[in-house]
Amino acid sequence: MAVTLTPREVLVSVKVDPDPSPDGTPPAARRPEPRGRGPAYVVAGVLLLAPFVALLWVSSYAKDEPRLFGFPFFYWYQLMWVFIAAAATYVSYLLVRRVERPHGALTDRSEPRGQVRP
Repeated sequence: MAVTLTPREVLVSVKVDPDPSPDGTPPAARRPEPRGRGPAYVVAGVLLLAPFVALLWVSSYAKDEPRLFGFPFFYWYQLMWVFIAAAATYVSYLLVRRVERPHGALTDRSEPRGQVRP
């Protein structure tokens, strides 16, 4: 005796788990393993913390001498840290980006999706 099923009955009767788990937890309840933060994050954190420490320690630069092009030390020291902080932020970004996105293949996104060159 042969059983014939309509396509609808086949779809309803088959239950597929896209990512079966040995412990039976549903896919939505599973979380990825947390990754450990490596030395790149420590270096990036120190680079980002240095300008704050240097500029919040006001007594270290609250003086008039030495002057640079007539500007008191108090002003040019702070201006110098603007450039140092920008460079430190950029280096921190590069370090973290290297860890987060390892060298992957670059894709050409100049053409809209779905259109093929002739």
